[in-house]
Amino acid sequence: MADDYQLPIDGNWDVQDMVAVSNLVDAILQVYEGGCDRNLLLENYRQFCEVIPSKSEQKKFDRDFEDQTGRSIYQTMKLTKDGNSRVISRD
Repeated sequence: MADDYQLPIDGNWDVQDMVAVSNLVDAILQVYEGGCDRNLLLENYRQFCEVIPSKSEQKKFDRDFEDQTGRSIYQTMKLTKDGNSRVISRD
């Protein structure tokens, strides 16, 4: 995960939830740093959506993430769903 990124932790999350969210953040950053396996990214996103099921909360998390890192979860997942490559990479 980016050294300067502050993961917004919800007080109701357990360790598994924090790991799931952190795994998605790591996968998104991998996409921008050379690539990430599509299936791994999709699985991490599915788990993220279980932790944060509300679309509005997901958008809020993504805005915060993009403000801090310059990386977009939404744009990355759109690229993932629109493409058919096994490895997702942002050039």
